[in-house]
Parts: sequence; C-alpha cells; structure tokens
Amino acid sequence: MARRTKEDAIATRNGLIDAAELVFREKGVSRASLSDIAQAAGATRGAIYWHFKDKVDLFGAMMDRVTLPLEQGFASFEDSTCTDPVQRLRAVMALVLRSVASDEHTRRVFEIALYKVEYVSELMGLRERHVAASEGFTQQLARDFALAAESQGVALSMSALDAAISLHALFDGLIRNWILNDGGFDLIGVGGASTDAFLRGVGLSLGGSKVPAASCGG
Repeated sequence: MARRTKEDAIATRNGLIDAAELVFREKGVSRASLSDIAQAAGATRGAIYWHFKDKVDLFGAMMDRVTLPLEQGFASFEDSTCTDPVQRLRAVMALVLRSVASDEHTRRVFEIALYKVEYVSELMGLRERHVAASEGFTQQLARDFALAAESQGVALSMSALDAAISLHALFDGLIRNWILNDGGFDLIGVGGASTDAFLRGVGLSLGGSKVPAASCGG
C-alpha cells in the first residue's frame, strides 16, 4: 500500500508538471495562475501546494526535468567507453538536438524558456541558476576541444573556450529557429552537419566518420 501511495504521489506530481508545461506555453509564465494549472491537471490548488511551494517552484521543477538530463547526458559520455573527444563532442550535440526534436516535454520546455518567460523578480534566481548550468556545460565542451586538439596534434583556430562558446551558441540558435518555425527544417540533420562543419572549421579532423561512434552514443 505504501508503495502504491508513493507511486500515486509521483504520478500526481508529474501530471502537475505536464499541465504546467501546457499552460505556461499557452499563456506565458507570468499570466498563468496556479488555478489554471490545477484545472488543466484535473487537480486542486491544494494538490499543487502539497508538491510545490509556489509557481516559481513548479516552474523550476519543469525546467529541471529537461535541463538536468541534458547535463547528466554529458557526464554519461565522459564516463562511457568513448575515448575520442571529437566523437564525444559530436555525440553530445546530437543528444541535445535529438532530445529537442523527438521529446515533446523537452521541446515544450525549451519553447517556454526561450519565448514564454521573463526572468525578472522572483524568477531571477532561476535565471542565475540556469546561467550557471549553461556555463558549466560550456566548460565541459571546452575541455573536450582542448583534449581533441592535443590528441590530434593541431592548433585550433580559436581558443578551446571560445570554440566551446561558439558551438554552444550555434546549437542554441538552431534550436531557437527550429522552434520559432514550428519545426520547419530537419533539426537533427542540419544540426549534425553544422556541428561537423564547425569542428572542421576550427581545425579538427572527424576521422572520416559520418556519425559518432557507437560507443559514443551515436
């Protein structure tokens, strides 16, 4: 019985986050109310307060459900049998783009984060937290750029950190335009080709591989 109760609580929490995604996307975060979210979830405001302190806490939980797996995805590649930093860079970019293109929750949350929220007032703390996570992700990319240059014995056309910032900006821009145009182009295909062109542009060799090695999650 205790296990069933815990499973029910998890299902209710996830249902509230699902409803919040829909309401935030439709109305924007600032205009959405907890009553709107409760109604969309078929629940009560009391159920929301049982699981979340307030709307900011609910918004943070929605963001975490998407951003944390992406951060953890990079760590999983570092711990995998993928020893080639270039293939790991390609695989991580493919993971991010595939998540947005194929996962409904990820796509909705990215759209909300990009176009449906103002990071002011009580949401400023969340903005700072996600900026910090983004910077951490960029630092991980920079480490692989440095490792790739060292392993191939080449000098990058820009610093490893600048390359990481630029690659991050590249796929951020792809995601923004893909969402803004309602998926009007092949995000995975264009993203993969753009990533490869960028890697070659900074002076790295792809080793003749058309896709990331299987051990790198490709």
